[in-house]
Amino acid sequence: MRTAVFKSYKNGYFTFWFENGEELAFEEVHPRVLKQYDLKNDKSLIDTDFRITFVEDDSDDEVIYRVESLKPIE
Repeated sequence: MRTAVFKSYKNGYFTFWFENGEELAFEEVHPRVLKQYDLKNDKSLIDTDFRITFVEDDSDDEVIYRVESLKPIE
């Protein structure tokens, strides 16, 4: 689990900035997470710090990053 800030949802990508300065755009977010946090529409979540768990899926010769869980940092 890492720390990241949610920055945007644009063109089908969820963008997070990590504590080390790395920016990562996720193509997929687990439906359970989207049910809990409306990252597509809730502008109040922008710039929110989260503990994030994600997986890297490269099964089709193309790497896809998927968010598995988010927990806001209070």
